[in-house]
Amino acid sequence: MAKSNIKKKDTHTISMLVANKPGVLVRVALVFARRAYNIDALVVSPAVNPRYSRMTITAKGDPDTLDQIIKQASKLIDMIHAEEHSDVDATHRELALLKLKATAANKSAVAKLAKKFHARIINESKDAIIVEQTGTTEDLDAFEALLKKCGIIEMVRSGKLVMAKGKEET
Repeated sequence: MAKSNIKKKDTHTISMLVANKPGVLVRVALVFARRAYNIDALVVSPAVNPRYSRMTITAKGDPDTLDQIIKQASKLIDMIHAEEHSDVDATHRELALLKLKATAANKSAVAKLAKKFHARIINESKDAIIVEQTGTTEDLDAFEALLKKCGIIEMVRSGKLVMAKGKEET
């Protein structure tokens, strides 16, 4: 597998407030696709006002191209606003659920790692353990790397959620 030339600083988090209408997600995704900009994660949820939805998009790529994407997306009819957020101006969190093999050795190791990473075991059966973790992308990546030794069966990650710090709206 070829090594990527994309660095962490080329990872971008964009929040969008859009009208809660059919087709808006497709139109936003097409703006990214037209510029050959891949979306790594996409989270859509209702805003406080049910007429609107909040989109959080995580993507890797050239910052100049992203600026053009944000400008184009801002012109869409159902777009209220679109903005990129850094770690300085916003809080970023992600959720992961990891299913692991349940062996005698794993149970102890998983419990110790879960405590260290502020994760919690939410389900245990004779065959599998399900662990929930919330935190930064880096926290989840580190936890996942250590759990690989325990035999990850399945994993689901939410994608990044972002909220502007202070009174500023996201």
